[in-house]
Amino acid sequence: MSSTPESTADHYQRIRQDPRFIALVRSRSRTSWRLTLLVLATYFLFMGVAAIRPDLLHLPLYPGSHLSLGLPLGALLILITWLLTGWYVHRANTHYDRLGQRIIEESQA
Repeated sequence: MSSTPESTADHYQRIRQDPRFIALVRSRSRTSWRLTLLVLATYFLFMGVAAIRPDLLHLPLYPGSHLSLGLPLGALLILITWLLTGWYVHRANTHYDRLGQRIIEESQA
């Protein structure tokens, strides 16, 4: 493929008009937004409980415990966020990137 500006622009235009590319962008965007909303909802829920009912987070884990319920819940929130991020990175590297590369290769032919 030559590298003239016209051919490059045509190449990008073919990729952007490819129905598979459009579906890929929509799928990736939908997944990103869903994960974003899920993480934000869990953080806001935690902060809402901390603001409205802090006594719930001060409850001991078990009778006689010096650890409150808020500590493992906060750690769980961080862990869930970390795991969701790892899942998305894995999904992007194994699924979205592979589909994008295939679309680019086929558009060059």
